[in-house]
Amino acid sequence: MMARGTAVLRSASLAGILLAIMLLPGQPPVSAKEAARSKLFAEGWIDGTLPQEPEVQVQALDRDSFVIRQSVKTNFEAPFLYLLLGREKALLVDTGAEGGRIRPVVDRLLAQWSAAHGRAAIPLVVAHSHSHGDHVAGDKAFRDRPDTTVVGLEPQDVARFFGIARWPDALASFDLGGRVLTIIPAPGHQAAAIMIYDPKLKILLSGDTLYPGRLYVPVNFLADNRASVDRVAAFAARHPIRAVLGAHIEMTRAPGRDYPHEAPAHPDEHLLELPAASIAGLRTGLKTALDVPDRPQVHDDFIIYPVAPRPN
Repeated sequence: MMARGTAVLRSASLAGILLAIMLLPGQPPVSAKEAARSKLFAEGWIDGTLPQEPEVQVQALDRDSFVIRQSVKTNFEAPFLYLLLGREKALLVDTGAEGGRIRPVVDRLLAQWSAAHGRAAIPLVVAHSHSHGDHVAGDKAFRDRPDTTVVGLEPQDVARFFGIARWPDALASFDLGGRVLTIIPAPGHQAAAIMIYDPKLKILLSGDTLYPGRLYVPVNFLADNRASVDRVAAFAARHPIRAVLGAHIEMTRAPGRDYPHEAPAHPDEHLLELPAASIAGLRTGLKTALDVPDRPQVHDDFIIYPVAPRPN
């Protein structure tokens, strides 16, 4: 079993951005030379290649925006989660897979943010990119958290909370207080899937609909997936997107090459961020015949992977 790491919060001056990263005592930065290729992150991500690594790593996009990764040593899915803050509330997107301990990390980040802003606390909304188990397993840890709302897992729950009048065709705005996010319904990979656009950082949080990995699409929901990606492409044509940030990394840096399913480590891992052009690439790929399960369509940065019909 992996030794539990001690969290060390440290500051970095990269372009004036605070870097919050959880490291074992004395552990060197993870893949620092590789991180230089990223325009968003000061450090490489924990990838399971060291004998020991922390259960969770956090990096800051700015002083109000944090990206959290669960270690592949705790769960092969190694998901990414996102914490965004405004003046009035915070939004956590996903709670991780089984084996993760996400709430202590979120509590620490929110306490530090609140102290820096001279306040006791800030309300938290816990939402989800979609409702698969590797993104909602940590929900139970937040249900008894004070001043916290956990959004339900069905499409109607998501639509009701965010005020989406016509699911999945309408968009919605969600104001954190001086930071208005756009909620984009994106069913296809899963019925309650959404994407979230943040105009402050010009990032699109894309969940499992688009990320550097295997994009699983049940063949009975291909039409939904195509319509969702059409909707996102239309949005992207009207809004600047600096980076698309998904929920996993399953690709290596070699074009079109992924890791084996449930790989225990990710050496030479693809960057988390994808360019806005990847949306158009996915849209084009989805327009081809994909109705036969387990016949993947390989692209440089992702693999469209049709799978057998699923209930939702």
